[in-house]
Amino acid sequence: MKPFTIVIDTSCDLPQEYLDKHGIEVLPIPFMLDGVDHNMGSWQDITGKEFYNSLRNGGVAKTSQINPDAFVKVFTEYAEMGKDTLFILLSGSLSATYQSSLIALAEVKETYPDCNIYPVDSVSATSLTGLLTILAVHKREEGLSAEETAAWLNEKKQRVFGVVTVDDLMYLHRGGRLSKLSAVGGSILGIKPIVGILPDGSLELKDKVRGREAALRFLVSQLTRSISLESVLDTVLISHSDCEDDASKLAEMVKDAVNVRQIDIVMMGPVIGAHVGPGAVTLIFEADMTREEFEKRFYAAK
Repeated sequence: MKPFTIVIDTSCDLPQEYLDKHGIEVLPIPFMLDGVDHNMGSWQDITGKEFYNSLRNGGVAKTSQINPDAFVKVFTEYAEMGKDTLFILLSGSLSATYQSSLIALAEVKETYPDCNIYPVDSVSATSLTGLLTILAVHKREEGLSAEETAAWLNEKKQRVFGVVTVDDLMYLHRGGRLSKLSAVGGSILGIKPIVGILPDGSLELKDKVRGREAALRFLVSQLTRSISLESVLDTVLISHSDCEDDASKLAEMVKDAVNVRQIDIVMMGPVIGAHVGPGAVTLIFEADMTREEFEKRFYAAK
C-alpha cells in the first residue's frame, strides 16, 4: 500500500515530539495577540504561560481560518509531488478552515484531477483532533491508504468525545462559539461551567457546578457514562490552558474510575486557548457510543 502523509492544523494541540516521530506536518492557523500577528506556528516567540498570563492581564487574542489561497498553495505542492495526503482539520462548526479546504481542493483538481488529497472535518477541536490524528497514525501503520483512513475517520470521529470545564464562558461568547444566554452566569464566583462537543462539532453548555473539584468529577462522569464497565481505553488525552495541577488531578481521577493504558497531558495551544481562556481543562477519550447516541440518552429531555 502506498504510504501517505498526514497533515493537521495547529488546533490539534499534539506535542511536537509526537509530530516529529510520526512525520506529521502542520498547517498554522493564524492568531493575533494584542495586535501582533502570529501565523507561522503554534507559539512562535511566545510561551504558553506568557500567552495565558497575557489573557489574565486583559490581553486580547483573536484567531482566523486558513484561507482557500493558502490551501491551494499547499494542495498544489502535494499534487505536484504525487503525495497521497490526509488533512485532519478543525471542526467546520467552529471555523471556516475546513470549508476553505474544500473550495481549494475543487480548484486544484481542475489542474490535477488525479490528486489524492483528502480533507477530513474532525468535528472536533484541541486534543480531540489530536486523538483522531493518533488513530489515523495507527491506521496508516496497519497499511490503510489515505482514502481508506479518511473514510474510517469519518465514521470513528463520532465516537471521539471531549468535555471541558472553563473558568469563564465569556471567552467562548466573545469568540462567537457560545450564545450570550449560555454565557450568562459563567463568571459567577465558584460556578464552573461544563461544555460538551455535539455531533456536528459545535459547542453546548451541559451544566454548571459549584467548585473546581466538582467540575473535574463531572468530566469523569461523562466518560464513565459513555463506556461499558468492561472497556479498556487505549489513550486518554487531557488538555489544559495553563492549569497543569488540575489536569494532573483529573488524570488521577480517571485512573481511579476506568481502565486506561495511557493518559497524556498537553497544554492547549493559542488557537483554542484564545476562545476558552486560561483555566480550562478538557477530557478527551474514545467512547463506546456515538455522540448522537449519548445526546439522546442523557440530554434528549433538556
